Amino acid sequence: MSGLREQQKEMRRQAISRAAVDLFKQQGFQATTIEQIAKVAGVSPPTVFKYFGSKQEIILEMLKEADLRAIFDTREHLSRFSDPVDALCHMEELLVGYALEVLPAPLWRELLPVVLSGGDSGLPEAYRELNAGLLTEITDVLRDMQEAGRLRADLDVELAAFLLNDYSHLQLLRLTSADEPDLQAHSRQVRLTTRLIFEGMRAFTGATSEKT
Repeated sequence: MSGLREQQKEMRRQAISRAAVDLFKQQGFQATTIEQIAKVAGVSPPTVFKYFGSKQEIILEMLKEADLRAIFDTREHLSRFSDPVDALCHMEELLVGYALEVLPAPLWRELLPVVLSGGDSGLPEAYRELNAGLLTEITDVLRDMQEAGRLRADLDVELAAFLLNDYSHLQLLRLTSADEPDLQAHSRQVRLTTRLIFEGMRAFTGATSEKT
């Protein structure tokens, strides 16, 4: 019986999440209320609050699951990349791909300016906490690559993770500026910038220059 109850709870949680995202798509995040979400999900408002503390929490939980999926899948395939840039571009592709799976471009277009500049929707502080967790995960991936000898031993992996994550937010903002995001153009730009970050702008001299 307990297994059936847990299954029913999970189905109800998913129904609430789907109802919320459908409403967010139709009328925007700010205009959607818990009462509306409850009506579409076929439950009462207190039931929604039983599963989620707020509509912001619905968004954040979905994003957290998407981020964890991306990091898990990155680690699963990390060893097959000999070039660190390939590995990092693959990670960014997964993060963006899963993010767009859970929230469509128009919704990101509404939320990202609030996230990046602050606001009164309740998202900024909660999102910063979520992003801090993702930043830790990215740092750990970089550290694993560093320990495997794929990155410089003296690389500040925390700073590198911060730069990559910060840049990713700006690129996501650009990507979602269109209703139909151009993922190929986005991937090309990310690869060029990521390679620049990791190869640097220092001029090589002597024998090293001849090799490049």
